[in-house]
Amino acid sequence: MRLLFVTDARSPISRNWMRYFAERGDEVFVATTFDCELDFPAKRLEFTPAAFSAVKKRTSAPSSASSRTLGLRTQIRQWLGPLTIPAAAPKLRAFIKEAQPDIVHAMRIPYEGMLAAAALARGFGTSGKSARSTQPPRFLISIWGNDFTLHAPSTPLMKMHTRRVMQSVDALHADVERDVRLAHEWGLGVDKPTLVAPGSGGVRSEVFYPPAEPVTNPVIINPRGVRPYVRNDSFFKAIPLVLAKRPDTKFLCSSMRGEAQAQAWVRELNIEDAVELMPPMPFAEMGNVFRRAQIVVSPSVHDGTPNSLIEAMACGCFPVAGDLESIREWITHGQNGLLVDAASPQSIADAVLLGLEREDLRREAAGLNANMISARAEYGVTMKKVAEFYASVMRNA
Repeated sequence: MRLLFVTDARSPISRNWMRYFAERGDEVFVATTFDCELDFPAKRLEFTPAAFSAVKKRTSAPSSASSRTLGLRTQIRQWLGPLTIPAAAPKLRAFIKEAQPDIVHAMRIPYEGMLAAAALARGFGTSGKSARSTQPPRFLISIWGNDFTLHAPSTPLMKMHTRRVMQSVDALHADVERDVRLAHEWGLGVDKPTLVAPGSGGVRSEVFYPPAEPVTNPVIINPRGVRPYVRNDSFFKAIPLVLAKRPDTKFLCSSMRGEAQAQAWVRELNIEDAVELMPPMPFAEMGNVFRRAQIVVSPSVHDGTPNSLIEAMACGCFPVAGDLESIREWITHGQNGLLVDAASPQSIADAVLLGLEREDLRREAAGLNANMISARAEYGVTMKKVAEFYASVMRNA
């Protein structure tokens, strides 16, 4: 297949997905909205900025800013980002015409899906058909966990462009069933094919697997980093509540080293001895980090399937997560994890303490989660399904 991905190619999630097709021999073209280099073989990489992505430094990683800066940046892009799409679309349109892909896959709605929809909206009638195909490229969209719940309703322009995208796609990939339902509400035709699979392609079992022996030390990990929709304020305020009853507990905070707000919380709450603010870790090393912990905490208020959450679960961590419709597709409260009010430090603390106290609950959950992830989220199996989905979309063109 000839596949053109429109994505933020800095993202490990996107790279995990694209690498599968590049390494199996498909012709992979990448239109990245943020300037970067690839660590896998692609036919061509083209920088196609949109929604002010050109202002980011080439070396910047996703979410590499303070929580306040990220929140403000998100709001600015929601109001003004859609206005940049018409001017950005011609460059992507030219790339598509040159690459002549079978499928154009935008890996989220804002702003890659909006950009792809605009690029494909004109100039791809019968005159756009390539020598390789009797059809224009198929347009496929991936939904990220907050596309519909956080971004789509945020501003009038975001609403309009989200609806345009959903009305123009040929197929949809989502990482939870909830987003398939929401996609239909936002205009996806009921006859359009859909696939539900983890956004990164699944869990790599050679990286994420349980420790040889159960973890005996009370170690908690928050792997979500700094994101506007993750209630790290509640998480940090829960720490003293946990320490009051379990003073030996240690807390690992992924990708928060140097984050001014996190450092301030640690100082103000006097929890320096219990908290390690960790730097961003390479994907291949995260399995070792998860295997140090008994419990993983994901205090988000918008989500689909958090890849870091299911990776931690694959490593045997007991999950404590925000009580969201999407998360309930993975966690049954009291069986294979605990669901909490992510805005409530007390709710988070109570769940962490229960998880620490109930070794039997952690052990039973570990077995249930291992079986579930093997059946629903193993990388190799999942990506074979994705390849079959691509092929079916092309056959039905």
